[in-house]
Amino acid sequence: MLKGTIKPLLAATLLAVSPLSALAADFTIRATANSNENDEDYDGLIVFKNYVESASNGAIAVEMFIGTQLCSNGTECLQGVADGTIDVVIQTSGGTAGLFPFVQVLDLPYLMADDRVAESVLANGSEFVTTMQDMVRDTSGGAIRLMTIGNTGGWRNFANTQRRVQNPSDMNGLKIRTVVADLPQELVKALGASPTPIPWPELFSSLQTGVVEGSKNGITDIMNMKFPDAGLKYVTLDGHAYMGALWFMNNDKFMSMPEGLRTVVADGFYQLQQATFASPKRKSIQAYADFVAGGGDLYVPTPEEKAAFKEAAAPVYEWFKANVDGGERAINALVSSAASAESAINAVRSADSN
Repeated sequence: MLKGTIKPLLAATLLAVSPLSALAADFTIRATANSNENDEDYDGLIVFKNYVESASNGAIAVEMFIGTQLCSNGTECLQGVADGTIDVVIQTSGGTAGLFPFVQVLDLPYLMADDRVAESVLANGSEFVTTMQDMVRDTSGGAIRLMTIGNTGGWRNFANTQRRVQNPSDMNGLKIRTVVADLPQELVKALGASPTPIPWPELFSSLQTGVVEGSKNGITDIMNMKFPDAGLKYVTLDGHAYMGALWFMNNDKFMSMPEGLRTVVADGFYQLQQATFASPKRKSIQAYADFVAGGGDLYVPTPEEKAAFKEAAAPVYEWFKANVDGGERAINALVSSAASAESAINAVRSADSN
């Protein structure tokens, strides 16, 4: 009896006298994600919290708010970061476009070939990320920092209820759900389909009733939202956009910390980024298996077919440069970073295979 209680009592004693629990934090970071505990954003925040609190020896505490407790949409969340009521928030490019329209560059199709290229392009210190950080700082008047860009769901692929899509011509006439933003609508139109802006919570019923016939989503979102039950049967793995997740922080809060703690926070965002890169890869394995087991049709385009999609989407690049504030600077930085990444990665691949 006594033997069985020693370990729990010892653990409780150690916890009680731990330096992390005995000392009050000097700084508290209030971080929010409009998601849930099954999401990559949550995985990233858990890693961030654990790293920052441990590496700071308890000098920094991280409070997590998952869902809409602190803010309910991109504009509201970013305003909270700007005025300091929120310290850290994650937003997609769509949720951020109202304040930082140039971040929609992440939604431009077929500019990053695969995970290795995307992860290299989104590494802090790359030409692309440095450019984005400078543009966010300047646009916000120095109030908001872009700390890192992770992932939230893998890659966007076209999915629909009607037919297998192998070529751009197969998109003709399909009603594809988009967010209420110009760029995704321009992409859908360029491929011959009909863009239909629908709020995310309404997508299931819209697929079910035929208001829309398809969407642009990652497989984990498709399965988590049970879209196959609404008739979504066909997924084409064209990988037209890497689902970037932008992590912002209030600049005053960050700069109020001593340099050593700022380094801890910056390293914490690196840890967070790596967690969000890895999370969708693992989760997608079961999601793809479940989709196929339920009768779903999963199609991988040939290199020639993928090239045809990229060619059909080409007008969107010029539209972006001409119509989005900061668009030309953003796309030039992304294209340059992607080219450098591909060159370096292909050299490593060549060396590894010889």
